[in-house]
Amino acid sequence: MKKLSPSMMCVEIDQLKDYLSIFEEEKIEYLHIDIMDGEYVPNFTLGTDYIRQLRQLTKIPLDVHLMVMHPEKKIGWFDFKEGELVSVHGESTLHLQKALQEVKCSGAKAMVALNPATPVSSLEYVLDDIDGVLIMTVNPGFAGQKAIPMAVDKIADCRTFLDEKGYPNIEIQVDGNVSYDLAGQMSKKGADIFVAGSSSFLCGISGVKEGIQKMRRIIG
Repeated sequence: MKKLSPSMMCVEIDQLKDYLSIFEEEKIEYLHIDIMDGEYVPNFTLGTDYIRQLRQLTKIPLDVHLMVMHPEKKIGWFDFKEGELVSVHGESTLHLQKALQEVKCSGAKAMVALNPATPVSSLEYVLDDIDGVLIMTVNPGFAGQKAIPMAVDKIADCRTFLDEKGYPNIEIQVDGNVSYDLAGQMSKKGADIFVAGSSSFLCGISGVKEGIQKMRRIIG
């Protein structure tokens, strides 16, 4: 089943409860939260307090993308829960397997995030440690970028790689310009989870409900 994970950095904070009400009504599967430390990427965004408060407002599982250096030292800060998704970048740590195990010990699902130029082959020695792969189709750090065509093609390469290695149950998430125009193509290439932002239904609350329904029709 294809799943949606709206990017919370694209949600107007003064309308947060209204958005959450619509997300719950439309049975959104995850809420995507970008954590940036200003070091791994040149930006700062949401943090631990935001995550704690969000958990008090909704039961929708969180989907946390850690764009931070040395994530293995910081995973414990977030008190991750069973059923949540947590993505880490291999370039952010010398101890990727340790970071993934820290996530798994919390009960959350562990994912590796691949930047546009990061090869799929980098997953080979952590396949036993992951539940999913997050494919970035833009360079991480800022919303509103255009998708890199080669990174979109990498979705199919990743699906083939995982299947040939004997891991058909590892899910693929895609993040970056997941627009109405591109989402169908991404789905056909093998994406399972779609991070939706300002290029689809998060461009003003008035059209969110209809936008979610449109996106579900597109991804199938």
